[in-house]
Amino acid sequence: MPSSYDLPSLGDLACFEAAARHLSFKEAASELNVTPAAVSHRIKALEFELTQPLFLRRYRGVELTEAGTLLFVALQRGFTTISECVSRIRNSQDETGVAIASTSAVSGLWLTQFLALFLENNPDISVSQIVQDSGTPPGPDLSIVYGDPNEEHDETRHLFRGRIVALGTRKFLENHKITNVLDLLSVPLIHTQTSNSTRTEWAEWFDAFGATLPGGPRYSLNNYLISLQAAENHIGAVLGWESLLTEYMKNDRLIQLVPESIESPYPFYLRIHSGASENARLFADWLVERLVPDQARATPS
Repeated sequence: MPSSYDLPSLGDLACFEAAARHLSFKEAASELNVTPAAVSHRIKALEFELTQPLFLRRYRGVELTEAGTLLFVALQRGFTTISECVSRIRNSQDETGVAIASTSAVSGLWLTQFLALFLENNPDISVSQIVQDSGTPPGPDLSIVYGDPNEEHDETRHLFRGRIVALGTRKFLENHKITNVLDLLSVPLIHTQTSNSTRTEWAEWFDAFGATLPGGPRYSLNNYLISLQAAENHIGAVLGWESLLTEYMKNDRLIQLVPESIESPYPFYLRIHSGASENARLFADWLVERLVPDQARATPS
């Protein structure tokens, strides 16, 4: 009986995806636990079936052809969807529950307080937080993302945007006699290195005011919550979103060091994954309704 889908061998497609992702037959072979010759054989079979080359074989490696690029993009989207579905099946215990993914910073600084209020009003709904600072979390109903929602294929809801400010302790401000943006160029600055390419760094922040690159001491971390803790310990100045750090600023744990600020280039938004539970959608509606009209508030009402 013929297949319902006009597809080549799934094994050949998986082999091609690995080779295209690595741009290396050798690395694909290592990932798939086969020989490079086996990878080459499968890709040649796939190219024969599609009647056109998928790779350009170069002396120093391989490159994707136009057809190869089209196929690679389609396969990545398909495999990502399948992977999310498989993860949901493996991890699903309560199809009526809500699984929501976010970074440790968003979870600790913003999300958990909303979840507490939601559970107070909806005690019969099971909620699980998936806290992950890199990679794709396994099978959530919802994700809180910082970036461009127009790049998503799933439904999204705008949460907040706000402004990015330079923060530090009052002691740090007084010790370094900071009065304007230029004063920040020579003081210790805390840099948070993450996998999120959309995060605004100090160089971009200073550039908005026509300032040169900072020349002061650099303190680097790979976790934003620890960066905030370092700033609280007077180690340096840190960049932060006003909307995310309302409690820090309200309690003077960190203060705005200079009046200048920039608008965040991207918003925080809620991604509603395909197959999200009804209660996940209920929480999404509830959360958006509790944000003030200008979407800038960061504490529940």
